[in-house]
Amino acid sequence: MDNHQLNLPNVEGDCLQLPSAQHMTLSTSAHKPRILLLYGSLRERSFSRLAIEESARLLNAFGAETRIFNPQGLPQPDTEDECHPKVKELRELMIWSEGQVWCSPERHGAMTSILKSQIDWVPLNLGGVRPTQGKTLAIMQVCGGSQSFNAVNQMRILGRWMRMVTIPNQSSVAKAFLEFDEDGRMKPSPYYNRIVDVMEELMKFTLLLRDNKDYFVDRYSERVESAEQVSLRVNQK
Repeated sequence: MDNHQLNLPNVEGDCLQLPSAQHMTLSTSAHKPRILLLYGSLRERSFSRLAIEESARLLNAFGAETRIFNPQGLPQPDTEDECHPKVKELRELMIWSEGQVWCSPERHGAMTSILKSQIDWVPLNLGGVRPTQGKTLAIMQVCGGSQSFNAVNQMRILGRWMRMVTIPNQSSVAKAFLEFDEDGRMKPSPYYNRIVDVMEELMKFTLLLRDNKDYFVDRYSERVESAEQVSLRVNQK
């Protein structure tokens, strides 16, 4: 592409690509959408885990294959290396997934360290591949009191930093201790309906993006800058 014809003298025309629907395709993968679900509490009756289990049931009904990561035994970041079994399990699931669901309690106005530690174990680069780039993400939180959105707001920023496509809808369950029965199943309520909405929307975005994610996350700046140049820039002393 001639950058002078476009009146963009600072653009390298050979690296500029005009967005086009011709580069996109409907989902052609034969396997079910692969969704990884993370929760942010180790309590025996963890409401974030119960919300995640309810979400997994919905996703399975929508045609997904789901896996829930149990953070029990995951070490704090930097206290072990990547050879730790729980770290290896988490990283393998990150690579496996095409979409994710994160659910955290709100503690001191923020997501919990349990949820954040899981994300902190995932490097931005793993064997030359960004393990979360282009994957879809749904975010939810459970509240001990009135409804709040501090945790989901933080997770939305975190998802963007991990180069994930965070869907517009989200869920915040107020007074979560009232919303689940003795068997751990969520009771019918507007909160439950919102989780159905979120899982439905996540499936739609995942079906749209999973076979097109390389196109959607392809960046002009990275096409211009070689891998060697990136290494020199980020490793400056």
